[in-house]
Formats: sequence, C-alpha cells, structure tokens
Amino acid sequence: MDFNNNQPIYLQIVDFICEKILLSVWKQEEKIPSVRELAVQLSVNPNTVARSYDFLRSQEIITDKRGIGYFISSNSMQQAKQYRKNLFIEQELPLLFRTLNMLDITPDELDKLLIKYKRKLQHEK
Repeated sequence: MDFNNNQPIYLQIVDFICEKILLSVWKQEEKIPSVRELAVQLSVNPNTVARSYDFLRSQEIITDKRGIGYFISSNSMQQAKQYRKNLFIEQELPLLFRTLNMLDITPDELDKLLIKYKRKLQHEK
C-alpha cells in the first residue's frame, strides 16, 4: 500500500479496509488479520493499525471478539458506505462542485457523464 502525506496513515488504513468491505473482498462476520499481521502486510507500526481498528470499531464496521480477534461486523457494508459517503460529501464534493462551476458543467451534462461511466463499468465486468 502506498501512503500519501495528505492524510494520517491510520485513516488511510481505515479507507483501505472500508474499500475491501465495499468491494466484498472482506465479507460480513469474517475474521480479519490481527493488528500485527496487518502491520507486517502494510509495513507500518502495529500501533497505527491498532488506532485504525479502534476507529473502525467506533464506527461499528468491525467488532472485537475477546481472545479470538477482529471480525467484520454484520452491518459493515452499510456502516462503511455511510462513513465513506460522509467523507466524500465533506472533503471531495466541495472541490467537485467548485470545478463544475468554474467549467460551467450543467447538472444535465454531469448526469449524462455519470450514465456513460456506469455503462462503461458494466461492460468491464
């Protein structure tokens, strides 16, 4: 995983895990790597992964079964989607709106582009 300097590493790990959940790579009720295992996989300090797991637990995306490990929660898909949606609305959408306004891209044009993009994704599957 390549980390960038624009966001704390623990939040980048949170995004990485949410993406795994949203893409159904990690499924509900499934055990996930331990703090140490993920730290080794990502080449980061275990404390950073522990911080990510604490955050994900507070968002009810993962659960901790004492003595057994961490698991994807039963409502992880909805929780991860809501977390990522809120992040998008707060951080990325304002920049997108600014760019759309500067370039005079209308909602109709944007809608057509979105439809075209969705079709392209369907053909790639």
